[in-house]
Amino acid sequence: EPTVRTELMEQIPPIAIFLQESRPKFPAAFFEYLMPIVVRYLTDVNNQVRKAGQEALLILLEQDLVAQSDIENKVCPILLDLSAPDSDDEYKVEAVNIICKMASMLSRTTVEHMLLPRFCELCSDGKLFQVRKICAANFGDICNAVGQEATERLLIPKFFELCSDSVWGMRKACAECFMAVSYTTSPEVRRSKLSPLFISLISDTCRWVRQAAFQSLGPFISTFANPSSAGLYIRDDGTLSIRPSAQDVNSNSCQPSNNIPLMCSSANAA
Repeated sequence: EPTVRTELMEQIPPIAIFLQESRPKFPAAFFEYLMPIVVRYLTDVNNQVRKAGQEALLILLEQDLVAQSDIENKVCPILLDLSAPDSDDEYKVEAVNIICKMASMLSRTTVEHMLLPRFCELCSDGKLFQVRKICAANFGDICNAVGQEATERLLIPKFFELCSDSVWGMRKACAECFMAVSYTTSPEVRRSKLSPLFISLISDTCRWVRQAAFQSLGPFISTFANPSSAGLYIRDDGTLSIRPSAQDVNSNSCQPSNNIPLMCSSANAA
């Protein structure tokens, strides 16, 4: 019964947390019994069960409850199978979404070696525009997960493709995450490649794309600033923020000092 399997998935994370706290008593219970269930339900025939399994997996990753070996040997192979070119459309869309969401929770080596090649393939998926849109919306997160070298070598060419996609929603998603992509690149790439690309978006034939580009103009310009002198930096949640100067901190020493968010990147744009 699908509702039973769905309910079971919702109980997996709290059980896993309990087992972690009681690891001396249950040294291998999660690895032997629970993790195989989570992996199996990622391919369940019922979409509600799959959704519950995906949510459980993300919670387990956020809580750092999944061993690196399980991620590389059990989770990633399943996601690669589900996102393969000949995979069912519904499964592929779900797998791409999970890959993008979990990228920020995994080690850079795992993402670059196991997931990045498939992500690059999916950016050029000519069958499903939904797949390309998910890739475009999460492009900044993937760049941040793999770092500058892999971004410039593998991802920037794909970003150019998405920025010229025939579907305007793709170009709009690229405009919304432009700051996050730019922040991951070198000043030279930012100046010579991304600047002309941004001009093309701000001159796009679709007004929704132009509007998104104009909203990202300030954040994109901020990536050209020297962080040490401008005080601008990107927080873990993708927010562009200002780090208060020492003078400001001293003048407000009687009050707690908080970072001032300026603009959020649209990594989770619809």
